[in-house]
Amino acid sequence: MLLGCLTALCGLLYFAVVGTLLGPLLLWPRTRRHALVALIAGARRLTGLERRRRSVFFGDRFPDRPVPDHRILRYLATRTYAGLVTGIVVGLLGFGIALAGLLVASLVRGTLGWRELLTQGLLGGVLLFLDVQGLVSLEALDARLARENFGPSERELMQRRIDELATSRAAVLQAVDTERRRIERDLHDGVQQRLVALAMLLGRARRGRTPEQADSLLEQAHRESQEMLTELREVAWRAYPTALDNLGLQEALAGVSERCSIPIRMDFGLADPLPAAVETAAYFVVSEAVTNAAKHSAATEILVSVRAYGPVLVVRVEDNGVGGANPAGSGLTGLHSRVGALDGRLHVHSPSGGPTTITAELPCA
Repeated sequence: MLLGCLTALCGLLYFAVVGTLLGPLLLWPRTRRHALVALIAGARRLTGLERRRRSVFFGDRFPDRPVPDHRILRYLATRTYAGLVTGIVVGLLGFGIALAGLLVASLVRGTLGWRELLTQGLLGGVLLFLDVQGLVSLEALDARLARENFGPSERELMQRRIDELATSRAAVLQAVDTERRRIERDLHDGVQQRLVALAMLLGRARRGRTPEQADSLLEQAHRESQEMLTELREVAWRAYPTALDNLGLQEALAGVSERCSIPIRMDFGLADPLPAAVETAAYFVVSEAVTNAAKHSAATEILVSVRAYGPVLVVRVEDNGVGGANPAGSGLTGLHSRVGALDGRLHVHSPSGGPTTITAELPCA
């Protein structure tokens, strides 16, 4: 902090001397640009000293990125003011230490009474507390100014990343549990009930009194087995489509389009293969969005776009339905968790009256 007081004094001298010399040039339009460049060049050097001071004494590591010129000047001016105030507070602390030394010397010589000692001690303690509090507040202001102008430090970025990973991990676990419960519910309420009905039909066919009755029951059992196979295939597709591994993302999405009751226009523009985790996430984004649109949107058409923009895969599903999708619903919450686990982003835009647009941005690197 003492070094910060010295750099603040340098900033004050810089603004006083260089600012005064460049002032007329800054006012003249023809020389304003060059004078401003010269002023900012010196300000950047002084700002670099402040960054190194924060790095050496406070352990801050800021991202190596350019800072705009107006922020450089604003930071240096604000930091100069804060540093000068810090210098005044430090000076008052030193003055108080000197007075305390004189008080102790008077006590040793016996020229100071206990009542006066108690009064001076209480007053000095209060002033010391206010002085230390002022230093703590000024140091916090110094850190906040550096953080606002140079960006978050590497330590804060690391802590933020740890918090994001912990949150996404908990969300993924919750999504997995939700998916397991959904599969169990589909098996219990769908496939299991059809198996019971099939067993009953076969039992009645065995006990049929006439061949015609047995043939009718066997025909019903055959239809029930076909419907059960179809439903079991749907459950398996919702759990994980084998076509995604065997044929790729485009064919898996084609299967989603075939099973949907609403016409789907597909815009697939990928030439290079994707990581398996990204393909899986993209598939489930499309599958869940299409399923929600078919159930709730009353849409007549769905547009699915899958394209890569540099290292980011953008999956966009838009329907012309009534809108009003709830981003906090269980389906979209699960998609948020699945996309967030890959450091991606999911955007849901669904105003009342439509259309509904779900966009997932998935990093491929």
